[in-house]
Parts: sequence; C-alpha cells; structure tokens
Amino acid sequence: MWLVSRNRDEHIGVHRPASAPYTSEMCIVVFQWQPETHEPLTLAANRDEFFARPTAAMDWWPETQVLAGRDLQGGGTWFGITRSGRFALLTNVRDPSKRKSNAPTRGVIVREFLEGEMTPEAYVRMLAEHATRYEGFNFIAGALTTPALWFVNSNERTPQTLPPGVYTLSNASLDTPWPKTEQLRRDFAEAISAKSAIDRSDALQTILRHDARVTDDRLPSTGVPLEWERALSSVFIRHEHYGTRASTTLCAQRHRVEVREVTHLHDQISAYEKRFDFELLR
Repeated sequence: MWLVSRNRDEHIGVHRPASAPYTSEMCIVVFQWQPETHEPLTLAANRDEFFARPTAAMDWWPETQVLAGRDLQGGGTWFGITRSGRFALLTNVRDPSKRKSNAPTRGVIVREFLEGEMTPEAYVRMLAEHATRYEGFNFIAGALTTPALWFVNSNERTPQTLPPGVYTLSNASLDTPWPKTEQLRRDFAEAISAKSAIDRSDALQTILRHDARVTDDRLPSTGVPLEWERALSSVFIRHEHYGTRASTTLCAQRHRVEVREVTHLHDQISAYEKRFDFELLR
C-alpha cells in the first residue's frame, strides 16, 4: 500500500525560500555494515530540517515495534529500527530542477517498510518501480539478522545489495565524494576504533558536530545558490531557520542494540538526549 501524504509548508507557517533545500529526511550518514561479525551495524547520522517543521524525537511508536523519530507534518520518518532488527534510512537527493510540487512525502517510504513485513529485497524492488512518484531520494533497508543490505537511488532506480564495508550517504548518490562525506568517513574510522563502548558512543556523537564549512573551490554544484551550497557544506549545519535537528548513533551487536539521539534546537546546539538499549526479538 502506498500512502500519499503531502508536504505543504504553508500549513504550518514555515518560511522556505524557493531556492532552499526541501527535506524531511536524514541528510548525512556514515555506517559500517559487517553482517557476519559480532557487530553487524554501526551508524552515525544527522537529520537537517527547518526548525519550524514539527517533529517528534525518537521513541517507541505506540502499538508497534518501531523505534524512530516522526515528522509530524508529513507523518513519515527518516530512520528507524524495530525490535526484530529491521532497519531503514532515507536521504533526499538535492536537485531543484526536479522538484515536484505535489509529490508524496518521502518519509512514508521508511515508515511503511518498518511497519510492514516485506523482505528488504522485495520492498526495495517494489519501491524502484514507484520511485518517480517522489522527489529524489536514496533508500537503504536491511535486517540485523540477515546478510543482505539493499540500496536504491530514485534517479538510477536499480536495486543493489551492499557488500560489507563502510559507506557514506548525503544528498547525492551512495559514496559520492563530497567534502563533508569524506570528512565524516575519516572521522568515523577514528571514532569506531575507540576501545570501550562508551568512548565509541561519545566519539560518534562528536564527529556529527563538525561544523566547519569548506572553501568555495571545493563546493559541490547541486543547483542551489552559492549561499546555500556554503551553508550545507558542513557535517553539522546552522543557517538561519534551517539546520541539523538531530544527531543519531546506533551500535548494533548480534542480539543487542544501543541507540542514542541528541536533539538540537534553533538556539541550542544540544537541547536534550535520549538513549535506548534493547535486546532483539528472536
């Protein structure tokens, strides 16, 4: 079943210039996938959005097994995991020339996978057939109990499995070498080398706060004005009414998952934090 929730900023009074990025999804993520080991998934990600867009912080959804944040305007989410180990994430593809005024909210893609029972492969293959309904996106789906991790980009629409390794994803396609994704990849390699779980968790949160912008000669060209390219060039974003809203880290062992999310408000770098530690259902 495909839902058709719409994105309409005017309903909540959000000022969004026509040139601004349109997003309600995760905007940069780095993760290590090694399904045959004791630690199949380690992940660090930032979600960037207008501060006025209503959002519920990560929590267990009522009457479900889903742990995720929630976009209260569109009804979807950008990243989540279930008690059985199903997980999914989505980033938008920044391309103003392909903006669609009446496209369904992309966050529903993640929500439907987490709440459903389709295998990651079946879901991604079905999604590829319907990808043109939405504005551009990258989608990853998998399960901690299976070795296959699936990816699809809405422009390429070619489902593929990802072998074990470290991957970065922002607002282009997988592993596009933007300066900020390369910065995050380097920092991630150092962070996951921490000896203790506590040190690793702290290190992963720290690398998500990297707010240095890159020089103009290193900026990608994504079709937005230079002012926005500059503002969006850092791992952690702050630009007037828009910026990084949440920093999420996940460390999954074979039967146990630890998730940590720090929420950021417009006037506070770290407003509050939530942690979750749970055993996977067998």
